[in-house]
Amino acid sequence: MTKSELIEKLSECHNLLNRKDAEVVVNTIFDGIGDALISGDRVEIRGFGSFCIREREAREARNPKSGELVQIPSRKTPFFKTGKELRARVNGGLAD
Repeated sequence: MTKSELIEKLSECHNLLNRKDAEVVVNTIFDGIGDALISGDRVEIRGFGSFCIREREAREARNPKSGELVQIPSRKTPFFKTGKELRARVNGGLAD
């Protein structure tokens, strides 16, 4: 499902929201998650999952084309961990 498909489904399911309002809602949620991660906070949505930032250490890698060693600096990367209920729904079972 793409972002535009999510906006369309939200506007279809809720008669009070037109497409433009649904787009504002979706963008506000995504921006809020992004802003929280940028500030170093963890975001948890019960039954869905949690987002956090993980630090990746600096390392050496090889350029596959030339075989040359390349230094990769440390960096932060977003990480998503599924919630128990979502994991159970995806696997066809029910959450405890």
